[in-house]
Amino acid sequence: MRRFVYLILALVIILFGVTFAVLNADNVQLNYYMGSIELPLSLVVVLAMILGALLGIFASLGFVIGSRRQASKLKKSVEVAEKEIINLRNIPIKDKH
Repeated sequence: MRRFVYLILALVIILFGVTFAVLNADNVQLNYYMGSIELPLSLVVVLAMILGALLGIFASLGFVIGSRRQASKLKKSVEVAEKEIINLRNIPIKDKH
């Protein structure tokens, strides 16, 4: 059932993409520093979205790596604390009262 839902979702997304490409098939001139090129508007929009997503991923990559490094340090700290707790529980208590 899950595969069927994913298949339907993929077909809907493809249908929207094809419809978007057909409705925005007009050529636009894309000017960049070294020259210019003429491309369909739908392709320019999709490329801009992909470039934005990649830049977002690269911008957040430092935060993700830092968070994973901190999580690793905290896991090691928890392991040390758990070992210390086990050692303290194993110490015999001598009550002189």
